[in-house]
Amino acid sequence: MIKAKNFDSDLQDLARFAKVISHPARLAILKYLAGTTSCISGDISDSLPLSRTTVSQHLKELKDLGLIHGDIEGVKINYCLCGSSIDKYLQMFEVFFKPIISSVDIDCSADSHCPQK
Repeated sequence: MIKAKNFDSDLQDLARFAKVISHPARLAILKYLAGTTSCISGDISDSLPLSRTTVSQHLKELKDLGLIHGDIEGVKINYCLCGSSIDKYLQMFEVFFKPIISSVDIDCSADSHCPQK
C-alpha cells in the first residue's frame, strides 16, 4: 500500500484541494459566496438543498483548507472567500496540468478509450 506521505508536498497539497472541492455541495457553497460580498451561514443553508448541520460540515472543510474564512459577529458567522488561497490552488493546478496538456493529443476521437462528446 502506497501512503500519501510518500509523495512530495505539492502533490499532497493539490490532492487535499481536489478532495475538498470534489463535493458538489462545497462547489455550490463557493459559487454562492462568489455571488455575495459576505453572508451568514444560515443564509447559505437556505440557498442549498441541505440541512444547516450538513452545510456547517462542508463550511468547516472549506475553512480548514483556507478557501474561506469566517468572522464571528455575535451569534452569527459571516463567511467570505479567501482569494489568495484560491489563487494559490489555481496556480498549483495550472502548473500540474500544463505538462499534461502539452503532451496530450487534444483530438482523441480516433482513440476508442477516449469518451465521445
